[in-house]
Amino acid sequence: MMRGILDRIARHAAAQPAHVAMLDDTAQLSYGELPDAVAQVSQALDARRVAMLLDNGCAWALVDLALAQRGAVAIPIPPFFSDGQIRHLLDDAAPDLIVSDQPQRMAPLLGIQPTAERDVAGRRVFLFALAAAPARQLPAGTCKITYTSGTTGQPRGVCLTGEAIEAVTRSLAQAVDAGPDDRSLSLLPLSTLLENIGGIYAALASGSTAMLPSLASCGFTGSSAVQPDKLMGAFHRYAPSATILVPQLLKLLVECVAAGASLPASLRFVAVGGAPCASHLIERAWRLGLPVHEGYGLSEAGSVVSLNRPGINRPGSVGTPLPHVRVRLAEDGEILVAGNLFGGYLGSDAAPVTEWASGDLGYFDADGCLHVSGRKKTAYATAFGRNVAPEWVEGELSAGPAVMQAAVFGEARPCNVAVLVPHPAASPQQIAAAVAAANARLPDYARIAAWHVATMPFSPLNGMARVSGTPDREAIAAHYANALETLYASQAVDVDA
Repeated sequence: MMRGILDRIARHAAAQPAHVAMLDDTAQLSYGELPDAVAQVSQALDARRVAMLLDNGCAWALVDLALAQRGAVAIPIPPFFSDGQIRHLLDDAAPDLIVSDQPQRMAPLLGIQPTAERDVAGRRVFLFALAAAPARQLPAGTCKITYTSGTTGQPRGVCLTGEAIEAVTRSLAQAVDAGPDDRSLSLLPLSTLLENIGGIYAALASGSTAMLPSLASCGFTGSSAVQPDKLMGAFHRYAPSATILVPQLLKLLVECVAAGASLPASLRFVAVGGAPCASHLIERAWRLGLPVHEGYGLSEAGSVVSLNRPGINRPGSVGTPLPHVRVRLAEDGEILVAGNLFGGYLGSDAAPVTEWASGDLGYFDADGCLHVSGRKKTAYATAFGRNVAPEWVEGELSAGPAVMQAAVFGEARPCNVAVLVPHPAASPQQIAAAVAAANARLPDYARIAAWHVATMPFSPLNGMARVSGTPDREAIAAHYANALETLYASQAVDVDA
């Protein structure tokens, strides 16, 4: 139970009852109104485990807070999950109740009709009561199960305690110096743990205003398509002081500003995370006046682990570890995190760990800033024995305006090659210049020798990207197998014995 966050909301309700706590496209709640609104929703959610499939909005936040108040387990369903992934999640988590504003999707999936309807912050939500099913034992203190899309196989349920969530909330709010004058705009799905904590908990615990518009109103369709004009319109409509972006959204924002679009002067802190971000892109963002701060986190560590922030900001790094965790490196450079970890995966009988091996490789610089160089599983060695982290090279390739996405290959080959998704307006000469500029910033062993222009963007819809926007290299390699072999052959040289 997240008693500390609920207590802070109650204190804000007493100290600043008229201050706006949250708003969306159509609804608004003050801090004085929020506790009663949470209590009313809580009364309607008589269940132990509750799954929630809701668009961003005040309704999402109220249901989430109501479950915390009841001491129930919240199970957010990512809207970008496929029907098969949602079925797996429901079978795995065995909720007693599902709350959704999408009955047209849930009813066919469940094979039942809603058992009740409620108005929550001006939105009609539907309750699906499920027949009792054997439920897997949860780790002690679990209050939220967050599902990650994973890199292989089905999503896994990460079981988090209220204490772990509150610890990262306090650290994050302190790191960004959040206060009542702040207005936080959520542009990622609230089911994403990072947005759940940063967009709702950190904002409300600090007395800020959480702005939670529907994703469609901000230009989002599906899991990765964005309309730039609507996105820029949302910034001006809500005039946020803070927001959270994934690297692909940051790139879109940078290109819009570079093309002449403006951002509100109120914006003081842009956090970027969820995937590696090229230092060149962040430096370009700062030159355009975007106050970007890259961070790093893990669901298994309750989200944010380290973050650049005012006074401690080094582009190319993910900042310094926040005070609720301890970070060290294994002998092979793998990032190890301790101090605020999850209780375990749902269904696993493994004992809770005291230190989590992240699977990411990195290093600390002389000032204690953490640098993430790539995934341990995706790093490869070229035929010359040089180790390459493809994420690093991909970030450099896509840092400029000509290349939107990149996937790099070269394991056991004498050179590296890439599949590139160019900007629709980019000419072949501009693409070549972008590769040359990236190569100039890379050591010779990591440079790109040849490339193939993709026939379509990498997207979760076509299976060539994960929901975070990172490329699914295995799928891309399979789709472009012939093209990749042609690239390697074009670079082959004869070597005398």
